[in-house]
Amino acid sequence: MHLMNLNARTTISPIPTQTTSYGTFAHMSSKPLSSSSILLDHKEVVEEFPDGGATAWLTVFGAFLALFCSFGQLNAFGTFQSWYASHQLRNLDASTISWIGSTQLWVFFFSGGFIGRIFDRCGPRPIMAVGTVIYVTSIMLTSVAHRYYQYILFQGVLFGLGVGMLFYPPLAAISTYFARRRATAVGIAMAGSGLGGTIYPIALQYLLKRLGFAWAVRISGIACVGLCAVALATVTSRFSPGVARKPSPWFDREMMKDNRFIFMVIGSCFIALGLFIPFFYIVSYGTDNGISTETSFYVLAVLNAGSVAGRIALPRMADSVGRFALLIPCAFFAGLSSLVFWTFARSLTSLMIYAALYGFFSGAFNALIIPCIAQISDVREIGARIGLLYSIISFPSLLSGPIAGYLLKYDNGSYVGLITLNGTTVIIGSLLMLCAKLQIDSRMLARV
Repeated sequence: MHLMNLNARTTISPIPTQTTSYGTFAHMSSKPLSSSSILLDHKEVVEEFPDGGATAWLTVFGAFLALFCSFGQLNAFGTFQSWYASHQLRNLDASTISWIGSTQLWVFFFSGGFIGRIFDRCGPRPIMAVGTVIYVTSIMLTSVAHRYYQYILFQGVLFGLGVGMLFYPPLAAISTYFARRRATAVGIAMAGSGLGGTIYPIALQYLLKRLGFAWAVRISGIACVGLCAVALATVTSRFSPGVARKPSPWFDREMMKDNRFIFMVIGSCFIALGLFIPFFYIVSYGTDNGISTETSFYVLAVLNAGSVAGRIALPRMADSVGRFALLIPCAFFAGLSSLVFWTFARSLTSLMIYAALYGFFSGAFNALIIPCIAQISDVREIGARIGLLYSIISFPSLLSGPIAGYLLKYDNGSYVGLITLNGTTVIIGSLLMLCAKLQIDSRMLARV
C-alpha cells in the first residue's frame, strides 16, 4: 500500500531496497541480511503503529457499524432465499434463486481489487460515502422489484458493490493503526457482520410477517442510512493517500511470486467454494426437515451469533499464539463440523448445535484471513493484496450457491451432496493454508 504517514512525529519514506514483510521476518533484497538486522527492521516496522488511541478505536467502531449493516445483511441472504422460494420467485428452483446471493458475493469479492487500489489513492471516506449511496439505493430498488432480472440487478449487482465499498476501506484503515493487536482490532470490526447477520434474519422475519416485503426491506434501508453516517464520520486512515511513490500497476505480478500468498489464494478459492453454503441453505434445510418456517430463521440467527463469538474470541488469542496457528484449525473444524454434525442434524436442537459450531469456526476464519494477509505483506501493499485475494475468490463464490442448488435438485431434494461440497472444500482449503504457514516456518507447531 503506497501510503505516507500523516503523523508529524513519524514518516514513512519511499520503499527502500530492502523490503520488510511484517510478522514473517522475510526480506527481499539483492544482498544477504544478518539475523540481527532483520529483527531490528521488524521492530522498527512494528513501532510505527500506535496500536491504540481514540482515533484508532473510533475507526474500529465505525468499521463495526459499516460491517453490521452491509456484510451483516449479506450474511442473512438465507432469509431472502427462503422468502423468494415461497413468494415472488416460487416458480423458480433453489439453484436459480441462489444466483441472486451468488451475484452479491461475486460483485462484493471481485470489487475488492479495484476498491483496494482506490483506497490507496483516496483513503476510506470518499469510497464509503459513494458506497452508502449505492447500498441504500439498491435496498430501496429491491423493495419495489418484481421480476427475477430486477433482483439480480438490484439485490445482486448494486447491493454487492455497495457492500464492497463499505467493507474493504474500513478494514484496510484499521490495518494502518494496528500491528501487534491487528487481529484483535479486525476481529472486533468483523464481529459487526456477525451481529448484523444475527439480528437481520429475526428483524426481517418479524417485519415481513407484519408489514410485507416492500416495507420490511425499506425499513432495513432506512436504518442503514443512520449507521453508515456514523461509520463515515468515525473511520479514518493514519496515512495520507496516494503520495508515497509512483503508482504501481493494477495487477502487480510480484505479488504472485510470493509462495505464501499463492498458497493463501488457492486455499481461499477452495474455502470460498463451500464456506457460504450454510448461510444460503440452512433455513430451507430446516423447513424441509419439519422445522417451522419461523423457527428456521432463528437457526440462521444462531449461525451468525456463533460467528460473533468466533470473530472476537479467537482473533484476540491469535495475537498471542499466532494468526496462522489459529486460522488453519478454524477452517479445518468448520469443514469438519459440516461433515460430522450437519449431515446428521434432523432435530431443531441438533441443527442449532451445528449452526453455533459452524458459525464460531467460520467466523473466526473470516476475522483472521485479513490479519494473516497483512502479516505477509508490506504495509504499503496491504490494500492491494487483500483486494487481489478477494477478486480472485469472487469466481468460486459466484459458483458456490448455484452448484449447491444443482446438487440439491440432482439428489431429488437430498442435502447430502450439498453438505459434502461444503465440508470437503473448506477442509482442502485449510490444508493449502497449512502449506502457506510452513513456507513461513517449517515447524508444524510454530507460533506464526
